[in-house]
Amino acid sequence: MAALILDAALIVERRLLVGPWGGVAWRPFAVLPPGAAAAPWTPLAHEDGATTFFAGEIGIELHSSETGSYRDNLATREPRLWTVLRDCPEPPGVRLMMLTADPAEGEAMTEAGTNLVETVAMPAWVEERVRSFVAEHHVERPFFKRQRDRSASGQGPAGPPGGGRHDRR
Repeated sequence: MAALILDAALIVERRLLVGPWGGVAWRPFAVLPPGAAAAPWTPLAHEDGATTFFAGEIGIELHSSETGSYRDNLATREPRLWTVLRDCPEPPGVRLMMLTADPAEGEAMTEAGTNLVETVAMPAWVEERVRSFVAEHHVERPFFKRQRDRSASGQGPAGPPGGGRHDRR
């Protein structure tokens, strides 16, 4: 199985929520090429109750077994990357967990309940590398519909014994 890690940097925004419940909302803002000169969670800008942070650098892992999902993502009008942030007690209150081009993996990260999963537009430089990876490693796999083995369940081809209805005496 072939794999590739694309290094990237993530910019996120923290917005203060107004209302009786207050709090903050986090959202990914942009994905940049690696090589930033800032430390993770360095504030970059502040305006109108929102602060933009350099969240840090992270690898986007590509696996040859997932090329079908990447291909489906690339086939959309606007390919996306899924970002995963998780609440933590240390400032600024979240940490960067994952950045992925696989929609199924991004969706699976919502199941934990403690992850903040959002999408951000896939930059052209990432899209180009993902397309190249898919072109090099994708193998079309035929779909086989699984057939139920009725003989193992005690039911023949016509269903349960007695013509399909259970006798309720």
